[in-house]
Amino acid sequence: MNWYNLYIENQVDTPALLVYPDRVQHNIEVLKDMIDDINRLRPHAKTHKTKEITELLLNAGISKFKCATIAEAEMLGECGVPDVLLAYPLYEAKLQRFVTLVQHFPQTRFSAIVDYVDAVKNLSAIAVQNEIQIDVFIDLNIGMGRTGILPDDDAALELYRFCSGVDGLNVKGFHAYDGHVREIDIAERKNICDRNYKPIARLIERLLDEGFTKPRVVIGGSPSFPIYAQYPEVECSPGTFVLWDKGYANTLPEQNFLPAAVLMTRVVSLPSENTICVDLGYKAIASENPLDNRVFFLNAPHLKPVSHSEEHLVLDAGERHQFKVGDVLYALPIHICPTVALYDKLLVVENNAVVGEWEVVARRR
Repeated sequence: MNWYNLYIENQVDTPALLVYPDRVQHNIEVLKDMIDDINRLRPHAKTHKTKEITELLLNAGISKFKCATIAEAEMLGECGVPDVLLAYPLYEAKLQRFVTLVQHFPQTRFSAIVDYVDAVKNLSAIAVQNEIQIDVFIDLNIGMGRTGILPDDDAALELYRFCSGVDGLNVKGFHAYDGHVREIDIAERKNICDRNYKPIARLIERLLDEGFTKPRVVIGGSPSFPIYAQYPEVECSPGTFVLWDKGYANTLPEQNFLPAAVLMTRVVSLPSENTICVDLGYKAIASENPLDNRVFFLNAPHLKPVSHSEEHLVLDAGERHQFKVGDVLYALPIHICPTVALYDKLLVVENNAVVGEWEVVARRR
């Protein structure tokens, strides 16, 4: 049997997302082997959103994590993670929710990002009001273009200085994400990463000249991880590695991670001579990519998507195909992170059998 097949398929309702712990563990070990110091790893929890995988990472000696939602931060706190960076702007109700986390999980050191003066003032005010200290990182825009200050702008330096002088906050360094850097050629990817880091290095030099403690840098995602893993001292934040997906398998060939999550789906109809319909709709797989780049079928790689809707995916199966209603297909999502967020639970597979469930507890915001 293939590694992904189930011996008994008729007991599993579809669509379902299967997870393979042995492959997850393999990916964690590969990650550790790619960096000189495990303390420089700060994996992102957005991919898996589960306590079980968090515990696997903790058991592997990883103590720093990154997340994007309050729900993910809460899950990490419940797991007893020592160090959590919430890499998303805090505003209005989120400020109070964040403070509640800090108070509720004293064993976890939570930190936040800021990218403008008013955000710093608001965070400082609520920290003082609640008599707590909050660590902050200045969010830098190194090309992603959604949050952060440009690193070659004096505003970043001024904001760092400002943070160092306000009550309730401890400025720790810089945060930068570069999810737009996805060149297949790793040499080209490295050139871009090196170029993106130069203004950050200049910021650090200027702060050191002013007598500041050397700022920490949390940087990158999965595509840039192999490059920044070679930088001394920076903290790296890959996330997809733990489950991997077809998208990164195609575009990051130098990374030896294994797909550890598979979609199980069934043929539900035969709408024409050449097409089949499966129960893998928008609600079952991430659909932000073009229609022809959302899914890859492991046991039927020739299938081509024709149309996609909430509950249905119609596929061109070719002339004289042999598919029948009820046939099971196993598929890799092109993008695993938002796909996981569509499921309440992952079905745990060992030795080609479902042996349990992992709740995707942090899918709820």
